[in-house]
Amino acid sequence: MSKNTEVNKNEDAMRLMLSDLKKISEQVKLGGGKKSIEKHKEKGKLTARERLDLLFDEGKSVIEVAEYAGYGMYAEQGGCPSGGVVVQLGYIKGRLCIAVANDATVKAGAWFPITAKKNLRAQEISIENKIPIVYLVDSAGVFLPMQDEIFPDKEHFGRIFYNNSIMSSMGIPQIAAIMGSCVAGGAYLPILSDEALIVDKTGSVFLAGSYLVKSAVGEDIDNETLGGATTTTEISGVTDYKVKDDAECLATIRNIIDKIGKPDNAGFDRVAPVKPALNEEEIYSLIPENITSQYDMLEVIKRLVDNSEIEQYKEDYGKSIICGYARIDGWAVGIVANQRKVVKNKKGEMQFGGVIYSDSADKAARFIMNCNQKKIPLVFLQDVTGFMVGSRSEHGGIIKDGAKMVNVVSNSVVPKFTIVIGNSYGAGNYAMCGKAYGPRLIYAWPSSKIAVMGGDAAAKTLLQIQVSSLKAKGKEIHPDDEKKLLEDIKAKYFETLDPKYAAARLWTDGIIDPLDTRKVISMGIEAANHAPITKQFSTGVIQT
Repeated sequence: MSKNTEVNKNEDAMRLMLSDLKKISEQVKLGGGKKSIEKHKEKGKLTARERLDLLFDEGKSVIEVAEYAGYGMYAEQGGCPSGGVVVQLGYIKGRLCIAVANDATVKAGAWFPITAKKNLRAQEISIENKIPIVYLVDSAGVFLPMQDEIFPDKEHFGRIFYNNSIMSSMGIPQIAAIMGSCVAGGAYLPILSDEALIVDKTGSVFLAGSYLVKSAVGEDIDNETLGGATTTTEISGVTDYKVKDDAECLATIRNIIDKIGKPDNAGFDRVAPVKPALNEEEIYSLIPENITSQYDMLEVIKRLVDNSEIEQYKEDYGKSIICGYARIDGWAVGIVANQRKVVKNKKGEMQFGGVIYSDSADKAARFIMNCNQKKIPLVFLQDVTGFMVGSRSEHGGIIKDGAKMVNVVSNSVVPKFTIVIGNSYGAGNYAMCGKAYGPRLIYAWPSSKIAVMGGDAAAKTLLQIQVSSLKAKGKEIHPDDEKKLLEDIKAKYFETLDPKYAAARLWTDGIIDPLDTRKVISMGIEAANHAPITKQFSTGVIQT
């Protein structure tokens, strides 16, 4: 295949994946569907996304968090598009904030397990970056058929209100608007916020609605009298502002945010942004259609960083990981990226692309420590199949060097941002700052795959286990049966490798067009700059 043919094939594959994602995104953004939207609007209410459009500054960048949450899940319950809640990071009166809007077109805004996980993720982003959070409440509460999966555990529904309280003590501004139903335990969320607004005639808040009140204490009362806008602002004093409609509500929130004092600054370095000197769109052709193929990660980096410039650290050592200083949208960053082409080490030995060797782990660990010393945010570009195995690597101390890298990633005090470009397998996921290692934001490209090991290797391993189990039970396995079994295993396993599978479960914050990578990292660092570093970097016990 000629180079031009390969380039065109790669670009076509990436654009096709992006086109498929766009179609799914359009469907997700319909929430509960067109009929549900029509019924919602008949009540005089805007949709969750329309509310957010009015809340955030017009024309300014917005990042959606966990757009694909719940994708392909809860089929028996009719699905839960976007987890029944929309979360976006954007600007309100020039101030970077995160907002959470219940989508009442999806099961009346009821909370599924993934809804709770997504709400907790939004609060986590607010807490880590010390940025204001706005809650646009319109929810019927916990989805009762699944209450056992959402109610009692540490990371379930109740943790939301725990976080409300902790965030208040931290001085993180929380503004809540009751724009529809707000019932039972969910009623605590807006009232635990700093200030609560309620929309007249459509908003209501109470521990028990009129039907339950009738059943429990025999009292006849309507919801509006029980906990509507007039009652809660003039009689009980539960809410602080009564507004006539959604538009006035959102305008009032913007005015409140506008008066908040200036945030502290972490002091991350930024200069005037410069576009990459090389064509950013060439990224599409650089990423191979078959993500197991080789490519030069350095060429990808040059299309992500300002002026296409990167100052490489230990350029000729530990070549299976690229480390270097650069700028993204003006922000100083330290980049740690897996090199995906075969390289030669200092001894002239060939090293596989995407594999972490001892020298690479040592180099990356030292570079990460340097970035912590210099207060430079870290950007991890993942395309890793894992650490090198075999007697030579084991005798050379690969576990020790890998542990060193995992240690410094874990203990880093500067903000970390992870972009999953291709493979993200095994302990390589951990060392390269996977979700478990606290990246401030973690987004994936359509070419990404996250798993304990690659599809073919995993399928063959699972096949061996199943065949051995069947033979132990005295069953004969015909080659055709074994082939069929392998096909079934592959189909199931490869489904879990799809980036939408990961995004649905919040292993990542979403799937983005590679051209949006600079925006995501830039806004992420801007958010992180609101939270001064107060902890001293230390690795504890680490073998050198």
